[in-house]
Amino acid sequence: MFKKLGLLPRLIIAIICGILIGKFLPQWCVGLLATFNGIFGNFLGFAIPLIILGFVAPGIADLGKGAGKLLGITVALAYGSTLLAGFFAYFVGTNIMPKFINFVANVAASNPEEHLLPPYFTIDMPPIMGVMTAILLAFILGIGMSAIEEKTLHNATVEFQKIVTMLVSYVIIPLLPIHVAGIFANMTFAGEVGRIMSVFGKVFLLVIASHITLLLVYFAVACAYGKKNFFQCLKNQIPGYVTALGTQSSAATIPVNVQCAERNGISKAVRDFVIPLCATIHLAGSTITITMCSIAVMMLHGMQFNFASMVGFIAMLGITMVAAPGVPGGAIMSALGVLQSMLGFSEAQLGLMIALYIAQDSFGTACNVSGDNAIAIVVDKIAARMERETATQKGKRTSREPQFAGK
Repeated sequence: MFKKLGLLPRLIIAIICGILIGKFLPQWCVGLLATFNGIFGNFLGFAIPLIILGFVAPGIADLGKGAGKLLGITVALAYGSTLLAGFFAYFVGTNIMPKFINFVANVAASNPEEHLLPPYFTIDMPPIMGVMTAILLAFILGIGMSAIEEKTLHNATVEFQKIVTMLVSYVIIPLLPIHVAGIFANMTFAGEVGRIMSVFGKVFLLVIASHITLLLVYFAVACAYGKKNFFQCLKNQIPGYVTALGTQSSAATIPVNVQCAERNGISKAVRDFVIPLCATIHLAGSTITITMCSIAVMMLHGMQFNFASMVGFIAMLGITMVAAPGVPGGAIMSALGVLQSMLGFSEAQLGLMIALYIAQDSFGTACNVSGDNAIAIVVDKIAARMERETATQKGKRTSREPQFAGK
């Protein structure tokens, strides 16, 4: 029965169980979970470079298919949107979160991990390469595969991606609730869970409010550029938004989102190209969540950061999001390497980030797919202009579909 539950209900149950274990059961029970977390954390550290290679390399290579101006424009818009979302999240987070995180954090200025129970024993699992090495290798392989005609290496990376996906789906994700339960049991035993949980609810509200604000801005700009009715386009997007809330998957929402684009008057050629592509490469909502949650975790743990250090993180996160798979939890799994290498997150902090991300994954996904249609409106307008210019040069009239909806 537990297996039939979705990941979010399992994580909620794990958090509750972890708090109860840490509060009422003896120390050795918490020590056992701490030992499991030590082993699982080391395994996660071993798997992160494999996840990066498996997801990012073929993801970048696939962007080279059907190359053309519209592909480049769409990818540039998706990356620019992701960067904008990350910097927006940074400025909102750093200006608002200190008002409620510092108040709680002043209760215990020391690092919370200093109070946690250590594992009874650990098993060393050194990764085959460093995280940054894996990221660079993935970029080199991905760009190289998109530039050459040979398919042998590309097919190999696609098969490796399937192996990594199975590793995530059948090993990491099923064990994740136990890992999260262990984290919260240890934090409860150390007396840290109260202040952390008191912050999480406010962080979630801030993240969701930021999602909605960004979407309103994106649609306002896109509709102004594409000369479409702002309110009608928002109304047309509701089915896609609600579907994403239920599925937690950008990929699973593609059919509904294509219908939303059709109701917005997007031409068939553009909507059939942009919506599936952006389901994989455009994760503005996920970027907001990861950026804000990482800032919250760093504030809670007394870690120092500034705008200069976050610029590189957001830029690298944007590239990672472009290559992240459009499946539940795909964004945070792809971002683990960046969090570890650039922000110095420990295994416990990575586990906390996964729990934070999954807890609001529905809203992040809904923001992702809704933003896809804002991009589609812009690309459709650019495509129409390009087609008119081409038709003018050839002395022919354009044969595009009439754009009627939303006007």
